[in-house]
Amino acid sequence: MNWNRQHLLDLQSLSAAEITLLLDTARDFRSFGERDVKKASTLRGKTVINLFVEPSTRTRISFELAAVRLSADVINFTAEASSLKKGETLRDTVRNLEALGADFIVMRHGASGAPHFLARFARAHVVNAGDGAHEHPTQGLLDVFTIRERKGTVRGLKVTILGDILYSRVARSNIWALLKLGADVTLCGPPTLVPRVFEKLGCRVVWNIEEAIRDADVVNLLRIQHERQRKSMFPSIGEYASLFGLNQARLRLLKPDALIMHPGPINRGVEIESGIADGPQSVILEQVSNGLAVRMAVLCLLAGAGSVPAVGTVADGATA
Repeated sequence: MNWNRQHLLDLQSLSAAEITLLLDTARDFRSFGERDVKKASTLRGKTVINLFVEPSTRTRISFELAAVRLSADVINFTAEASSLKKGETLRDTVRNLEALGADFIVMRHGASGAPHFLARFARAHVVNAGDGAHEHPTQGLLDVFTIRERKGTVRGLKVTILGDILYSRVARSNIWALLKLGADVTLCGPPTLVPRVFEKLGCRVVWNIEEAIRDADVVNLLRIQHERQRKSMFPSIGEYASLFGLNQARLRLLKPDALIMHPGPINRGVEIESGIADGPQSVILEQVSNGLAVRMAVLCLLAGAGSVPAVGTVADGATA
């Protein structure tokens, strides 16, 4: 199929076929990291602006590197050093960026729905890099991509997402992608952070970690989103780690080939012990590497005007 969307705002609105197209395109781009010259001319002459109103390490650098490898000009924009601090509206900021020639605006914002708001008037391609507690579509894509590459398929797998589901945009994007591709999804964590309302999406909700992980093919751990919580959702970090942290005793309950994932940043000793995060079942660093291929695929497809550009095209003067 051809890609015909101007923006990437969420995974909820994407079909299984569209998600699969993104994953297949990411597979083509993954080989770029193995080349001597890691460069393609796909976005030559285009400008990508990373508009991050919230802090980020992996996502911002990954988008920046993805754009550079596709030969785009990249500008990193932070709210702290912009006129947003002086009261300029987000709409005016984006219109000024477009007046300066922005072709892509990759935005992370604390307000849920901010990228959707921009998409109503923006001429540039808008990519959601995380909006409040709503969605983080490229993280969901790279997580599913990692699972598919390791397991061969997503359909029929038992995937447990463990941690702060209520305030997690990563959880929502993962849920939509996994369900659309045929996985069985279990959510686990404290009842205050994993309410039964998520069952309406088609997930299983349990509050016992041993039950949640025993038959899982994949366990995706999430940190506590303290910055989004307006009140304490559990008595203490120590109690959370005791009841819901993945430790060595619980690791023995997992299948030997179960994947252990985490979107980062990791709070070691809380949701996961260091030895497990760095252990043989962990694919956490693979997720980071795969994020680059996924974000290259997103930028490529958005720029393709309905078709998949040739992945083998390298920048002028370079050899593959």
